Amino acid sequence: MREAPAPGAAPPDGGARGVGGEAGLRVERVRGRRQLGTFLRLPWRIYAGDPVWVPPLLSDQRKILDARHPFHAHAEVECFLAWRGGEPVGRIAAIANHRYNEFHGDRTGFFGLFESVDDADVAAALLAAAEGWLRARGLERVLGPMNLSTNDEFFSPGVLVDGFDRPPSIMMAHTPPYYAALLEGAGYTRAKDLVAYWLAGERPPERLLRGIARLQRSEGVVVRSLDLRRFDEEVRAIQDVYHSAWERNWGFVPMTDAEFAHLAKSLRPVVEPRLCVIAEVDGQAVGFALTLPDYHQVLKRLNGRLLPFGVFKFLWYKRKIDAARVLTLGVRPGYRHRGLDAMMIVRIWEQAVQLGYTQGECSWILEDNWDMRRGIERVGGQVYKTYRVYEKAL
Repeated sequence: MREAPAPGAAPPDGGARGVGGEAGLRVERVRGRRQLGTFLRLPWRIYAGDPVWVPPLLSDQRKILDARHPFHAHAEVECFLAWRGGEPVGRIAAIANHRYNEFHGDRTGFFGLFESVDDADVAAALLAAAEGWLRARGLERVLGPMNLSTNDEFFSPGVLVDGFDRPPSIMMAHTPPYYAALLEGAGYTRAKDLVAYWLAGERPPERLLRGIARLQRSEGVVVRSLDLRRFDEEVRAIQDVYHSAWERNWGFVPMTDAEFAHLAKSLRPVVEPRLCVIAEVDGQAVGFALTLPDYHQVLKRLNGRLLPFGVFKFLWYKRKIDAARVLTLGVRPGYRHRGLDAMMIVRIWEQAVQLGYTQGECSWILEDNWDMRRGIERVGGQVYKTYRVYEKAL
């Protein structure tokens, strides 16, 4: 079977590697399908030669920027490209999420999908374009990168500030080490750090298993796997827990029913039900955790395209995945500090080992969410990556 180009290979449109060209720098709004293609394929130039970068699926990125995606029912997005001569050298999206501001009583805008060569002038020009667009809409502060919000199936918020030597897990970002300096040089300051934990082991320690079993009995908690036969009913229960568990979290925006249904539909084909667990007390869902196999181990070989032949590679390499990512874990208020987080992680760990996944990531977690962090640390998790979200007054 012929291998796909490795990270750092030519973009999937066949364009040349690298950036450069004439001295003139300009930033333009993205207009038309061709410019959108240039916007989406720019990362292949930025990450040329980076051995841990994972090419995203271009089809998935197009979907989230499509006006028919439910996010756009309550948000505006404008994409910009930076050019030097005839070469694209950076990109950014300005985002006005009206639902966020209604929920928080705020006037905050966002930037996301940020990519740039290591050039302060390029980064400053991109950020200035996004800031001007947001300012024209009466917004007073900007946060980012957000891609496009904390709810989306795109990459995680923030730029990487620690842990550059290891590949990102599924739906997590990898960015160059110089991005933090570019943002800080443009007047941005740290708003919040997000951490990723790593867990590894053939099985949870027996001491931990015995303790969790005693805790479940004393608390009357049942932890079970997702039942795909009752998928719609399960999604409704998870949505109810989600909005209750995350309501007070930094950056939280409640999903619309359309957004939650869209996310559930997009994840269903790749979900392994044994890795998605629901915690119940007296038959009521009070917590849940969603875990996916680390499909980045497969996407690394597809160079951004699933069709026409990538699907066969996907099915072939899917069997070789040895890691997973816990991407969502939440517990209703009133049921916290009772060990439910540890119960769910241990259940996932046991199931994952049976499926051949002997390591994985728990992410992303707010730096000051010590309830969640202590739960993960109790079962042996260690921080191995840190992402940073920046802010600036407009």
